[in-house]
Amino acid sequence: MKSLLEAGVHFGHQRKYWNPKMDQYIYSHRNGIHIVDLQKTVKCLETAREFVKSVAATGKKVLMVGTKKQAQEAIEQEATRAGAFYITTRWLGGTLTNFRTIQKRIDYLVELETKKEKGEFEVLPKKEALKMEEKITKLNRFFGGIKDMTELPGALFVIDIGKEDIAISEARKVGVPIVALVDTNCDPSLTDWPIPGNDDAMRSVKLVVSTIADSVIEGVAEFNNVESTMNEGSDQHISEPAGVVSEQIQTTATGNAGDTAAVSQQSEVQKQNETAQAVDKIEASAEVDEQVDTETAVETQPENLEKQDESTSVDEPSDIDSKNS
Repeated sequence: MKSLLEAGVHFGHQRKYWNPKMDQYIYSHRNGIHIVDLQKTVKCLETAREFVKSVAATGKKVLMVGTKKQAQEAIEQEATRAGAFYITTRWLGGTLTNFRTIQKRIDYLVELETKKEKGEFEVLPKKEALKMEEKITKLNRFFGGIKDMTELPGALFVIDIGKEDIAISEARKVGVPIVALVDTNCDPSLTDWPIPGNDDAMRSVKLVVSTIADSVIEGVAEFNNVESTMNEGSDQHISEPAGVVSEQIQTTATGNAGDTAAVSQQSEVQKQNETAQAVDKIEASAEVDEQVDTETAVETQPENLEKQDESTSVDEPSDIDSKNS
């Protein structure tokens, strides 16, 4: 409240220029000048701040407009500080309602600046290069503050809706929410979030604009925090299944190793059993061979004895005969 008083936000216009729709925001009048109710200004300013912060927190941009001399410097400085778009020279008709055409001019400006950075102007004749420089200067005067705007803004902040009536009309047509500093000679019903106050004093304009810029910065910071948290959560979500899969792989490998060991152990036992059976078979066959040899020897022995007896019995008569002779 004190800062608003010191900045002269409570001073309105002369009574003869007032707008009856501003009556709810007027406290009294002094020396023919309306005095704004600063308690309502504080409430409206806080409501507008919260709205602008919520817009910036969703990742959308705010477009600040102030083409009157008292607002140009404050709008440009604070919008640059907050990373918002701004227009401080003249509002070109169709900036919002015919944005595609405006975008073509912005693209042309970016193209010229790119050529200049690459040194292509140095190859051109001096007169033609100067013409290109003049084009860049002129385009920057109108589009320098919205050079990076590729879509309609999330909100429009205006100083003096009476002077910026074309901007207000276009924003209402395309459905862009309007936040504005409205003086006692303005119609607050044209805006969505009016901030009653002095829109002519530089200190008053500077205070309100810096307050809105602060809310934009807070909203952008909140958006960045949410986005970084989501990215960290997605990274953690991706890493967890990888760990589970690795554990499953290790478990499977361990199980396979155990199965392999069991199979190898069974094969060794089987080999040992087969070897023992083979040895038993060999020993059994050896015993059979021994038995066969023994029976053969037993059978052949009587035959040899008979042969010996026959030879003996034959030889004896021959010996007797020889002796008798």
